[in-house]
Amino acid sequence: GLSYAWIFNNNTLSVQEDSRRFVSQETGNLYIAKVEPTDVGSYTCVVTNSKAGRSVRGPPTPLTLRSDGVMGEYEPKIEVRFPETTYAAKGSSVKLECFALGK
Repeated sequence: GLSYAWIFNNNTLSVQEDSRRFVSQETGNLYIAKVEPTDVGSYTCVVTNSKAGRSVRGPPTPLTLRSDGVMGEYEPKIEVRFPETTYAAKGSSVKLECFALGK
């Protein structure tokens, strides 16, 4: 059991209440849709291993807004990281992550 969370400006980021931000529990990546000025700040990833009872913080990563409005070259694509085979017991729930990225 690894789990991932993010800290924003020294406060735990509550993505459950935010429809623009999502933390992948598969990769730990933080995704932000339509970045706004209020998103500017310092982000730190926290990885928790429930079996070992330990948490580790990564280095802070600053997020700044570009003043020129240039995003760079991003072609639209679907980001999929599904396992080759996914097994599930009848009546259980399965979560698959799929992301659309682009301009």
